[in-house]
Amino acid sequence: MEKLYAPLLLIGSNIFMTYAWYGHLKDHKEKAIWLVVLISWGVAFFEYCLQVPANRLGARVYSLGQLKVMQEVITMAVFAAFAIFYMRVELRWDFLWAGLCLVGAAFFMFRGGLTPAS
Repeated sequence: MEKLYAPLLLIGSNIFMTYAWYGHLKDHKEKAIWLVVLISWGVAFFEYCLQVPANRLGARVYSLGQLKVMQEVITMAVFAAFAIFYMRVELRWDFLWAGLCLVGAAFFMFRGGLTPAS
Protein backbone atom coordinates (compact mmCIF):
# COMPACT_ATOMS: atom_id res chain seq x y z
CA MET A 1 0.00 0.00 0.00
CA GLU A 2 2.86 2.37 0.78
CA LYS A 3 3.95 2.11 -2.88
CA LEU A 4 0.67 3.75 -3.95
CA TYR A 5 0.92 6.92 -1.84
CA ALA A 6 3.41 8.70 -4.08
CA PRO A 7 1.75 7.99 -7.44
CA LEU A 8 -1.73 8.85 -6.17
CA LEU A 9 -0.59 12.09 -4.57
CA LEU A 10 1.42 12.95 -7.69
CA ILE A 11 -1.63 12.45 -9.89
CA GLY A 12 -3.59 14.90 -7.73
CA SER A 13 -0.66 17.29 -7.66
CA ASN A 14 -0.34 17.20 -11.43
CA ILE A 15 -4.00 17.96 -11.97
CA PHE A 16 -3.54 21.20 -10.01
CA MET A 17 -0.18 21.92 -11.68
CA THR A 18 -1.49 21.43 -15.19
CA TYR A 19 -4.46 23.70 -14.56
CA ALA A 20 -2.22 26.34 -12.93
CA TRP A 21 0.12 26.29 -15.92
CA TYR A 22 -2.37 26.03 -18.79
CA GLY A 23 -5.96 26.50 -17.59
CA HIS A 24 -5.72 30.28 -17.81
CA LEU A 25 -5.26 29.97 -21.58
CA LYS A 26 -8.90 28.94 -21.76
CA ASP A 27 -10.51 30.38 -18.63
CA HIS A 28 -8.80 33.72 -18.07
CA LYS A 29 -7.91 35.01 -21.54
CA GLU A 30 -9.36 38.46 -20.92
CA LYS A 31 -8.03 39.00 -17.39
CA ALA A 32 -4.97 41.09 -16.58
CA ILE A 33 -1.76 39.09 -16.47
CA TRP A 34 -1.03 40.07 -12.84
CA LEU A 35 -4.41 38.67 -11.80
CA VAL A 36 -3.85 35.46 -13.75
CA VAL A 37 -0.44 35.05 -12.07
CA LEU A 38 -2.09 35.37 -8.65
CA ILE A 39 -4.82 32.88 -9.59
CA SER A 40 -2.20 30.42 -10.86
CA TRP A 41 -0.15 30.81 -7.67
CA GLY A 42 -3.28 30.07 -5.65
CA VAL A 43 -3.91 26.89 -7.62
CA ALA A 44 -0.23 25.92 -7.38
CA PHE A 45 -0.45 26.09 -3.58
CA PHE A 46 -2.67 23.00 -3.68
CA GLU A 47 -0.23 21.32 -6.06
CA TYR A 48 2.53 21.72 -3.48
CA CYS A 49 0.27 20.51 -0.67
CA LEU A 50 0.16 17.16 -2.51
CA GLN A 51 3.56 17.12 -4.24
CA VAL A 52 5.72 17.62 -1.13
CA PRO A 53 4.12 14.73 0.81
CA ALA A 54 4.20 12.60 -2.34
CA ASN A 55 7.96 12.95 -2.59
CA ARG A 56 8.50 12.65 1.16
CA LEU A 57 6.49 9.42 1.35
CA GLY A 58 7.76 8.19 -2.01
CA ALA A 59 11.40 8.52 -0.92
CA ARG A 60 10.77 5.69 1.54
CA VAL A 61 10.06 3.31 -1.33
CA TYR A 62 11.53 4.79 -4.53
CA SER A 63 14.94 6.18 -5.51
CA LEU A 64 15.24 9.84 -6.45
CA GLY A 65 15.49 8.91 -10.13
CA GLN A 66 12.44 6.67 -9.89
CA LEU A 67 10.45 9.48 -8.28
CA LYS A 68 11.48 11.89 -11.05
CA VAL A 69 10.63 9.53 -13.90
CA MET A 70 7.32 8.63 -12.22
CA GLN A 71 6.57 12.35 -11.95
CA GLU A 72 7.30 12.91 -15.65
CA VAL A 73 5.16 9.98 -16.78
CA ILE A 74 2.27 11.16 -14.60
CA THR A 75 2.75 14.74 -15.79
CA MET A 76 2.47 13.74 -19.44
CA ALA A 77 -0.51 11.46 -18.85
CA VAL A 78 -2.38 14.17 -16.93
CA PHE A 79 -1.39 16.77 -19.52
CA ALA A 80 -2.59 14.60 -22.41
CA ALA A 81 -5.98 14.06 -20.74
CA PHE A 82 -6.21 17.78 -19.88
CA ALA A 83 -5.29 18.83 -23.42
CA ILE A 84 -7.78 16.49 -25.04
CA PHE A 85 -10.76 16.70 -22.69
CA TYR A 86 -10.48 20.20 -21.17
CA MET A 87 -8.66 22.26 -23.79
CA ARG A 88 -10.17 20.28 -26.71
CA VAL A 89 -6.84 19.74 -28.45
CA GLU A 90 -7.02 17.22 -31.27
CA LEU A 91 -5.52 13.84 -30.40
CA ARG A 92 -2.49 13.14 -32.59
CA TRP A 93 -0.11 10.26 -33.09
CA ASP A 94 2.64 12.36 -31.51
CA PHE A 95 0.95 11.80 -28.11
CA LEU A 96 1.44 8.05 -28.55
CA TRP A 97 5.08 8.32 -29.64
CA ALA A 98 5.94 10.67 -26.77
CA GLY A 99 4.17 8.33 -24.35
CA LEU A 100 6.14 5.34 -25.63
CA CYS A 101 9.39 7.23 -25.03
CA LEU A 102 8.29 7.82 -21.43
CA VAL A 103 7.43 4.13 -21.05
CA GLY A 104 10.99 3.37 -22.14
CA ALA A 105 12.39 5.79 -19.55
CA ALA A 106 10.24 4.20 -16.84
CA PHE A 107 11.34 0.72 -17.88
CA PHE A 108 15.03 1.56 -17.52
CA MET A 109 14.56 3.42 -14.24
CA PHE A 110 12.47 0.67 -12.59
CA ARG A 111 13.98 -2.51 -14.08
CA GLY A 112 16.28 -2.99 -11.10
CA GLY A 113 13.38 -2.90 -8.64
CA LEU A 114 12.52 -0.36 -5.98
CA THR A 115 15.40 1.33 -4.19
CA PRO A 116 14.54 3.93 -1.53
CA ALA A 117 16.30 7.28 -1.71
CA SER A 118 19.21 7.63 0.70
